[in-house]
Amino acid sequence: MNIVLAVLILGGIILFHELGHFIFAKLSGIEVTEFSLGMGPRLLSFVKGETRYSLKLLPFGGSCAMLGEDEDAEGDRAFNNKPVFNRIAVVFGGPLFNFILAFLLSLVIVGCAGGFYEPVVMGVEEGYPAEQAGILTGDVIIKVDHRAVHSYRDLSPYLTAHPHQDVTITWKHTDENGKTEKRSAKITPVYNDKTGQSMIGVRFEAKLQKITNPVQLLVQSVYEVEHWIYYVFDSFHMIFAGRVSADDISGPVGIVTTIDQTVEQAAPAGNTVVAMVLVNFAILLSANLGVMNLLPLPALDGGRLVFLIIEAIRRKPIDREKEGMVHAAGMFLLLALMVFIMFNDVRKLL
Repeated sequence: MNIVLAVLILGGIILFHELGHFIFAKLSGIEVTEFSLGMGPRLLSFVKGETRYSLKLLPFGGSCAMLGEDEDAEGDRAFNNKPVFNRIAVVFGGPLFNFILAFLLSLVIVGCAGGFYEPVVMGVEEGYPAEQAGILTGDVIIKVDHRAVHSYRDLSPYLTAHPHQDVTITWKHTDENGKTEKRSAKITPVYNDKTGQSMIGVRFEAKLQKITNPVQLLVQSVYEVEHWIYYVFDSFHMIFAGRVSADDISGPVGIVTTIDQTVEQAAPAGNTVVAMVLVNFAILLSANLGVMNLLPLPALDGGRLVFLIIEAIRRKPIDREKEGMVHAAGMFLLLALMVFIMFNDVRKLL
Protein backbone atom coordinates (compact mmCIF):
# COMPACT_ATOMS: atom_id res chain seq x y z
CA MET A 1 0.00 0.00 0.00
CA ASN A 2 2.88 2.38 0.82
CA ILE A 3 4.39 1.77 -2.60
CA VAL A 4 1.03 2.39 -4.26
CA LEU A 5 0.71 5.67 -2.35
CA ALA A 6 4.23 6.68 -3.40
CA VAL A 7 3.51 5.94 -7.06
CA LEU A 8 0.23 7.88 -6.87
CA ILE A 9 2.02 10.88 -5.33
CA LEU A 10 4.74 10.86 -7.98
CA GLY A 11 2.19 10.37 -10.75
CA GLY A 12 -0.01 13.14 -9.38
CA ILE A 13 2.88 15.61 -9.32
CA ILE A 14 3.79 14.76 -12.92
CA LEU A 15 0.14 14.99 -13.94
CA PHE A 16 -0.11 18.47 -12.38
CA HIS A 17 3.01 19.52 -14.30
CA GLU A 18 1.56 18.37 -17.61
CA LEU A 19 -1.75 20.00 -16.68
CA GLY A 20 0.08 23.33 -16.62
CA HIS A 21 1.23 22.83 -20.22
CA PHE A 22 -2.26 21.62 -21.16
CA ILE A 23 -4.17 24.58 -19.70
CA PHE A 24 -1.87 27.21 -21.18
CA ALA A 25 -1.98 25.43 -24.55
CA LYS A 26 -5.78 25.48 -24.51
CA LEU A 27 -5.83 29.14 -23.45
CA SER A 28 -3.50 29.92 -26.35
CA GLY A 29 -5.71 28.09 -28.84
CA ILE A 30 -3.17 25.34 -29.51
CA GLU A 31 -4.41 21.90 -30.50
CA VAL A 32 -3.40 19.27 -27.92
CA THR A 33 -3.20 15.93 -29.70
CA GLU A 34 -2.54 13.75 -26.62
CA PHE A 35 -2.46 14.25 -22.87
CA SER A 36 -0.92 11.27 -21.10
CA LEU A 37 0.26 10.08 -17.72
CA GLY A 38 3.12 7.60 -17.84
CA MET A 39 5.41 6.41 -20.59
CA GLY A 40 5.49 3.46 -22.98
CA PRO A 41 2.50 1.52 -24.37
CA ARG A 42 -1.03 2.72 -23.62
CA LEU A 43 -3.02 0.86 -20.99
CA LEU A 44 -6.16 2.97 -21.20
CA SER A 45 -7.08 5.60 -23.74
CA PHE A 46 -10.05 7.63 -24.91
CA VAL A 47 -10.62 10.55 -27.25
CA LYS A 48 -12.62 13.61 -26.29
CA GLY A 49 -12.83 16.40 -28.82
CA GLU A 50 -9.47 16.74 -30.52
CA THR A 51 -7.41 15.27 -27.65
CA ARG A 52 -6.56 11.68 -26.76
CA TYR A 53 -6.25 11.08 -23.00
CA SER A 54 -3.99 8.14 -22.13
CA LEU A 55 -2.71 6.16 -19.18
CA LYS A 56 0.54 4.40 -20.09
CA LEU A 57 2.39 1.39 -18.74
CA LEU A 58 5.32 3.02 -16.91
CA PRO A 59 3.99 5.31 -14.14
CA PHE A 60 6.95 7.69 -14.39
CA GLY A 61 6.70 10.68 -16.68
CA GLY A 62 3.95 12.08 -18.83
CA SER A 63 3.37 14.29 -21.84
CA CYS A 64 1.22 16.99 -23.34
CA ALA A 65 1.70 16.53 -27.10
CA MET A 66 0.73 19.53 -29.20
CA LEU A 67 0.25 19.97 -32.93
CA GLY A 68 3.36 21.49 -34.50
CA GLU A 69 5.44 21.18 -31.35
CA ASP A 70 8.32 19.18 -32.83
CA GLU A 71 7.53 19.43 -36.53
CA ASP A 72 6.20 21.92 -39.03
CA ALA A 73 2.42 22.04 -39.19
CA GLU A 74 -0.04 24.23 -41.02
CA GLY A 75 -2.80 26.27 -39.43
CA ASP A 76 -3.08 28.83 -36.67
CA ARG A 77 -3.64 26.12 -34.03
CA ALA A 78 -0.13 24.69 -34.37
CA PHE A 79 2.31 25.39 -31.52
CA ASN A 80 5.09 26.77 -33.72
CA ASN A 81 2.71 29.13 -35.51
CA LYS A 82 1.66 30.89 -32.32
CA PRO A 83 3.29 34.16 -31.14
CA VAL A 84 6.50 33.55 -29.21
CA PHE A 85 5.12 34.82 -25.89
CA ASN A 86 2.21 32.35 -26.12
CA ARG A 87 4.73 29.55 -26.60
CA ILE A 88 6.81 30.80 -23.66
CA ALA A 89 3.69 30.73 -21.47
CA VAL A 90 2.87 27.16 -22.57
CA VAL A 91 6.38 25.87 -21.88
CA PHE A 92 6.68 27.72 -18.56
CA GLY A 93 3.21 26.53 -17.51
CA GLY A 94 4.45 23.09 -16.41
CA PRO A 95 7.07 24.25 -13.89
CA LEU A 96 4.75 27.06 -12.78
CA PHE A 97 2.05 24.52 -11.87
CA ASN A 98 4.62 22.54 -9.87
CA PHE A 99 5.38 25.62 -7.78
CA ILE A 100 1.64 26.30 -7.41
CA LEU A 101 1.10 22.73 -6.22
CA ALA A 102 3.99 23.06 -3.76
CA PHE A 103 2.40 26.27 -2.43
CA LEU A 104 -1.05 24.69 -2.04
CA LEU A 105 0.44 21.75 -0.15
CA SER A 106 2.46 24.16 1.99
CA LEU A 107 -0.79 25.82 3.02
CA VAL A 108 -1.84 22.41 4.36
CA ILE A 109 1.42 21.83 6.23
CA VAL A 110 1.67 25.29 7.76
CA GLY A 111 -2.08 25.43 8.47
CA CYS A 112 -2.15 22.06 10.20
CA ALA A 113 0.94 22.94 12.23
CA GLY A 114 -0.77 26.17 13.23
CA GLY A 115 2.46 28.13 13.19
CA PHE A 116 6.13 28.28 12.28
CA TYR A 117 9.53 28.21 13.97
CA GLU A 118 11.53 31.41 13.98
CA PRO A 119 15.35 31.11 13.93
CA VAL A 120 15.68 32.31 17.55
CA VAL A 121 18.97 31.30 19.18
CA MET A 122 18.35 29.24 22.32
CA GLY A 123 22.02 28.65 23.11
CA VAL A 124 25.55 29.19 21.81
CA GLU A 125 28.18 26.45 21.93
CA GLU A 126 31.39 27.42 23.67
CA GLY A 127 34.40 27.74 21.38
CA TYR A 128 32.38 27.74 18.16
CA PRO A 129 32.39 30.56 15.57
CA ALA A 130 28.98 31.90 16.68
CA GLU A 131 30.33 32.66 20.15
CA GLN A 132 33.42 34.33 18.70
CA ALA A 133 31.22 36.46 16.42
CA GLY A 134 29.19 37.71 19.37
CA ILE A 135 25.90 35.92 18.74
CA LEU A 136 23.94 35.65 21.97
CA THR A 137 21.00 33.69 23.31
CA GLY A 138 17.77 35.37 22.18
CA ASP A 139 19.25 36.73 18.94
CA VAL A 140 17.40 35.98 15.71
CA ILE A 141 19.35 34.81 12.63
CA ILE A 142 17.89 36.58 9.59
CA LYS A 143 20.38 36.00 6.79
CA VAL A 144 23.27 33.81 5.68
CA ASP A 145 25.30 35.51 2.95
CA HIS A 146 22.61 36.91 0.62
CA ARG A 147 19.97 34.32 1.50
CA ALA A 148 17.17 35.21 3.90
CA VAL A 149 16.61 32.88 6.87
CA HIS A 150 12.94 32.56 7.86
CA SER A 151 13.14 29.33 9.87
CA TYR A 152 15.86 27.50 11.76
CA ARG A 153 15.69 24.83 9.01
CA ASP A 154 16.98 27.31 6.42
CA LEU A 155 20.48 27.65 7.86
CA SER A 156 21.84 24.09 8.00
CA PRO A 157 21.39 23.11 4.29
CA TYR A 158 23.23 26.24 3.13
CA LEU A 159 26.14 25.69 5.54
CA THR A 160 26.37 22.02 4.58
CA ALA A 161 26.46 22.93 0.87
CA HIS A 162 29.30 25.43 1.47
CA PRO A 163 31.77 23.68 3.81
CA HIS A 164 35.14 25.26 4.64
CA GLN A 165 33.89 28.58 3.24
CA ASP A 166 33.54 31.92 4.98
CA VAL A 167 29.91 32.97 5.30
CA THR A 168 28.38 36.21 6.47
CA ILE A 169 25.79 35.74 9.19
CA THR A 170 23.32 38.57 9.88
CA TRP A 171 21.21 38.59 13.00
CA LYS A 172 18.93 40.82 15.09
CA HIS A 173 19.91 41.62 18.65
CA THR A 174 17.56 43.19 21.18
CA ASP A 175 19.17 44.87 24.21
CA GLU A 176 17.83 45.27 27.74
CA ASN A 177 15.96 48.45 26.77
CA GLY A 178 14.10 46.72 23.94
CA LYS A 179 16.16 48.40 21.23
CA THR A 180 16.74 46.10 18.23
CA GLU A 181 19.70 46.36 15.89
CA LYS A 182 21.11 44.32 13.04
CA ARG A 183 24.56 42.83 13.40
CA SER A 184 26.65 40.80 11.00
CA ALA A 185 29.95 38.97 10.98
CA LYS A 186 31.95 36.85 8.56
CA ILE A 187 32.70 33.47 10.10
CA THR A 188 34.05 30.08 9.05
CA PRO A 189 31.76 27.18 10.04
CA VAL A 190 33.23 24.07 11.63
CA TYR A 191 32.89 21.02 9.37
CA ASN A 192 32.09 17.66 10.94
CA ASP A 193 33.51 14.83 8.80
CA LYS A 194 31.37 12.17 10.50
CA THR A 195 28.00 13.87 9.98
CA GLY A 196 28.96 15.74 6.80
CA GLN A 197 27.55 18.95 8.25
CA SER A 198 28.93 22.44 8.79
CA MET A 199 28.07 24.14 12.07
CA ILE A 200 28.48 27.59 13.55
CA GLY A 201 27.58 26.48 17.07
CA VAL A 202 24.04 27.66 17.72
CA ARG A 203 21.01 25.84 19.07
CA PHE A 204 17.58 27.10 18.06
CA GLU A 205 14.48 27.54 20.15
CA ALA A 206 11.83 24.98 19.16
CA LYS A 207 8.96 27.31 20.06
CA LEU A 208 6.03 27.43 17.66
CA GLN A 209 5.03 30.93 16.61
CA LYS A 210 1.26 30.92 16.13
CA ILE A 211 -0.33 31.93 12.82
CA THR A 212 -2.60 34.87 13.67
CA ASN A 213 -4.16 35.82 10.31
CA PRO A 214 -4.64 34.52 6.72
CA VAL A 215 -1.95 36.82 5.31
CA GLN A 216 0.63 35.34 7.67
CA LEU A 217 -0.45 31.85 6.58
CA LEU A 218 0.08 32.78 2.93
CA VAL A 219 3.49 34.35 3.62
CA GLN A 220 4.75 31.40 5.67
CA SER A 221 3.55 29.00 2.96
CA VAL A 222 5.60 30.94 0.40
CA TYR A 223 8.60 30.65 2.74
CA GLU A 224 7.98 26.89 2.94
CA VAL A 225 8.16 26.58 -0.86
CA GLU A 226 11.23 28.82 -0.90
CA HIS A 227 12.92 26.53 1.63
CA TRP A 228 12.50 23.46 -0.58
CA ILE A 229 13.57 25.30 -3.75
CA TYR A 230 16.77 26.38 -2.02
CA TYR A 231 17.17 22.83 -0.75
CA VAL A 232 17.18 21.62 -4.36
CA PHE A 233 19.79 24.22 -5.36
CA ASP A 234 21.96 23.31 -2.36
CA SER A 235 21.76 19.66 -3.44
CA PHE A 236 22.89 20.64 -6.95
CA HIS A 237 25.78 22.57 -5.45
CA MET A 238 26.91 19.50 -3.51
CA ILE A 239 26.61 17.28 -6.60
CA PHE A 240 28.69 19.59 -8.80
CA ALA A 241 31.25 20.03 -6.01
CA GLY A 242 31.70 16.25 -5.87
CA ARG A 243 30.43 15.88 -2.30
CA VAL A 244 27.57 13.57 -3.31
CA SER A 245 28.18 10.03 -4.57
CA ALA A 246 26.10 8.05 -7.06
CA ASP A 247 24.52 6.19 -4.13
CA ASP A 248 23.07 9.48 -2.88
CA ILE A 249 21.24 10.20 -6.16
CA SER A 250 17.80 8.66 -6.61
CA GLY A 251 15.36 8.40 -9.49
CA PRO A 252 11.70 7.32 -9.44
CA VAL A 253 12.45 3.85 -8.05
CA GLY A 254 14.62 5.28 -5.29
CA ILE A 255 12.03 7.95 -4.48
CA VAL A 256 9.25 5.38 -4.18
CA THR A 257 11.48 3.22 -1.96
CA THR A 258 12.38 6.16 0.27
CA ILE A 259 8.74 7.16 0.68
CA ASP A 260 7.83 3.55 1.51
CA GLN A 261 10.55 3.32 4.19
CA THR A 262 9.71 6.73 5.66
CA VAL A 263 6.01 5.93 5.89
CA GLU A 264 6.82 2.67 7.69
CA GLN A 265 8.91 4.57 10.23
CA ALA A 266 6.19 7.20 10.72
CA ALA A 267 3.29 4.72 10.92
CA PRO A 268 3.54 4.09 14.72
CA ALA A 269 2.95 7.84 15.29
CA GLY A 270 -0.46 7.65 13.63
CA ASN A 271 -2.19 8.42 10.37
CA THR A 272 -1.98 12.20 10.80
CA VAL A 273 1.81 12.09 11.02
CA VAL A 274 1.97 9.77 8.00
CA ALA A 275 -0.23 12.16 6.02
CA MET A 276 2.01 15.13 6.90
CA VAL A 277 5.11 13.14 5.91
CA LEU A 278 3.57 12.37 2.53
CA VAL A 279 2.57 16.01 2.00
CA ASN A 280 6.12 17.12 2.87
CA PHE A 281 7.52 14.66 0.34
CA ALA A 282 5.08 15.95 -2.26
CA ILE A 283 6.19 19.55 -1.65
CA LEU A 284 9.85 18.60 -2.06
CA LEU A 285 9.20 16.52 -5.20
CA SER A 286 6.99 19.18 -6.79
CA ALA A 287 9.53 21.94 -6.13
CA ASN A 288 12.29 19.64 -7.38
CA LEU A 289 10.43 18.88 -10.62
CA GLY A 290 9.75 22.58 -11.17
CA VAL A 291 13.40 23.54 -10.70
CA MET A 292 14.73 20.59 -12.72
CA ASN A 293 12.52 21.41 -15.68
CA LEU A 294 13.68 25.03 -15.70
CA LEU A 295 17.33 24.06 -16.06
CA PRO A 296 18.57 25.43 -19.42
CA LEU A 297 19.27 21.96 -20.83
CA PRO A 298 18.08 20.58 -24.18
CA ALA A 299 14.84 18.56 -24.10
CA LEU A 300 13.82 20.11 -20.76
CA ASP A 301 11.36 23.00 -20.50
CA GLY A 302 14.27 25.27 -19.57
CA GLY A 303 16.11 24.35 -22.76
CA ARG A 304 13.05 25.15 -24.86
CA LEU A 305 12.65 28.46 -23.04
CA VAL A 306 16.22 29.39 -23.95
CA PHE A 307 15.43 29.02 -27.66
CA LEU A 308 12.15 30.92 -27.29
CA ILE A 309 13.76 33.78 -25.38
CA ILE A 310 16.48 34.04 -28.05
CA GLU A 311 13.72 34.11 -30.67
CA ALA A 312 11.91 36.88 -28.78
CA ILE A 313 15.11 38.95 -28.58
CA ARG A 314 16.20 38.52 -32.21
CA ARG A 315 12.56 38.57 -33.44
CA LYS A 316 12.93 35.53 -35.64
CA PRO A 317 13.01 31.83 -34.84
CA ILE A 318 16.12 29.70 -34.81
CA ASP A 319 16.21 27.11 -37.58
CA ARG A 320 13.66 24.47 -36.54
CA GLU A 321 15.76 21.59 -37.81
CA LYS A 322 18.82 22.68 -35.82
CA GLU A 323 16.76 23.24 -32.70
CA GLY A 324 15.18 19.81 -33.15
CA MET A 325 18.62 18.20 -33.41
CA VAL A 326 19.72 19.87 -30.18
CA HIS A 327 16.62 18.70 -28.32
CA ALA A 328 16.94 15.18 -29.78
CA ALA A 329 20.54 14.96 -28.54
CA GLY A 330 19.42 16.25 -25.15
CA MET A 331 16.62 13.69 -25.00
CA PHE A 332 19.09 10.90 -25.79
CA LEU A 333 21.39 12.02 -22.97
CA LEU A 334 18.42 12.46 -20.63
CA LEU A 335 17.17 8.94 -21.35
CA ALA A 336 20.70 7.57 -20.81
CA LEU A 337 20.84 9.37 -17.45
CA MET A 338 17.42 8.00 -16.50
CA VAL A 339 18.56 4.45 -17.32
CA PHE A 340 21.72 4.92 -15.23
CA ILE A 341 19.77 6.30 -12.26
CA MET A 342 17.15 3.55 -12.47
CA PHE A 343 19.89 0.89 -12.65
CA ASN A 344 21.54 2.54 -9.64
CA ASP A 345 18.24 2.51 -7.73
CA VAL A 346 17.70 -1.18 -8.44
CA ARG A 347 21.33 -1.97 -7.50
CA LYS A 348 20.86 -0.25 -4.12
CA LEU A 349 17.70 -2.30 -3.50
CA LEU A 350 19.57 -5.54 -4.15
